[in-house]
Amino acid sequence: MQPTAAVATVQSMLSFIVPAYNEELELPSTIASIRAAAQDRSARGRIGRGEQYEIVVVDDASTDATARVAQDAGVKVISINRRQIAAARNAGARHAQGDTLLFVDADTWINEKHLIGVVAALDAGYAGGGARVVVGGTIPLWAQIVVKAFSVVYFGLRFGAGAFLFTTRKNFDAIGGFDEKLFIGEEVYFSMALRKIGRFRILPEPVVTSGRKLRMYSAREILGNSLSVILRGPRAARSREGLHIWYDGKRERRSTSTP
Repeated sequence: MQPTAAVATVQSMLSFIVPAYNEELELPSTIASIRAAAQDRSARGRIGRGEQYEIVVVDDASTDATARVAQDAGVKVISINRRQIAAARNAGARHAQGDTLLFVDADTWINEKHLIGVVAALDAGYAGGGARVVVGGTIPLWAQIVVKAFSVVYFGLRFGAGAFLFTTRKNFDAIGGFDEKLFIGEEVYFSMALRKIGRFRILPEPVVTSGRKLRMYSAREILGNSLSVILRGPRAARSREGLHIWYDGKRERRSTSTP
């Protein structure tokens, strides 16, 4: 894992870190959902953070207007050239000022219940956590079955999904952040590392994440690629080779977000 540089944190600030690659279509609604959640009056009253939050978008070598879209939205923009989700999240954490870190994928939408749950969990002594996930938009029947079965097993094992993860700055630094030797599965190791230092909370309120991969790729492509990764074992996660579904950057032509 990569060590994180020391930053001057702001007491009780929430830092939302959004890794992004070619997300000009989905990013605006993700930012809007974060702002709406952070500014919700009922949430502010219960989390005690007032207006203290920031959004840090990490543009990882995008070839579209992702950086400009983020800048136009008035959020902090960090640019890197790694094409790796773990590195993007770590870069965001290094530049974030908050003592509470929330990692939200650029095609994922949250609400005020997640923030209330995050603060309650950390105040109760949890080391970190995530949330259950539902897929936005229409997806094929086979995908609905696979997602439901996967979710039962995955969240039953208390792993956080990469779409939404949270922890404190102290705990993030203690585990060394996300493992940059991994190109997939980094959220599983992140979850296990946090579980070694404390309890790990899976929030019952699900976040909504884009179902575009399940619409753009066939069952044969997704299940075949997933089986290949399983058969290759841990070494499959240490290179982008054979991970085109995760890294080819294929996008839908219009946003399907519904924050």
